[in-house]
Amino acid sequence: MGSLAGIARRDAKRALMQSLDLASISTETGVAEDFRGRPGKRQVTVLSSEAWQRVCTELGKQLPWTTRRSNLLVTDIELPRDIGAVISIGPVRLQVTMEVDPCSRMDEQCSGLREALSPEWRGGVACTVLQGGDVAIGDPVSIEPGH
Repeated sequence: MGSLAGIARRDAKRALMQSLDLASISTETGVAEDFRGRPGKRQVTVLSSEAWQRVCTELGKQLPWTTRRSNLLVTDIELPRDIGAVISIGPVRLQVTMEVDPCSRMDEQCSGLREALSPEWRGGVACTVLQGGDVAIGDPVSIEPGH
């Protein structure tokens, strides 16, 4: 079992990420007040801290995880590379809809970041919210395989 290590949102496209200690997540809004949270395949994005550390090691730089612009950071658990898998974080259930492919915005953040995020789903997963609730740093994280 893993745990929730980070929560972030942003108000608008290209806006700075705002780190949070707790957040409400719902089927209507994703992470509350996140501009991308509307229902759809990319409602909430999740990044693995271990994958992020591999990226930073490859780049030779320690970058804040929010540089990736993901909503949630999980640790001590491997994210599924399986469409349909379910990530449970406290009471919240997120269904993996796709790999988050890194875009050119990543190289604007740090030269070489896009390429470093590309292998092995290092850029994280996009999810749709199956069940909402409140989450906080330290909440338990578990994975159910897809069907």
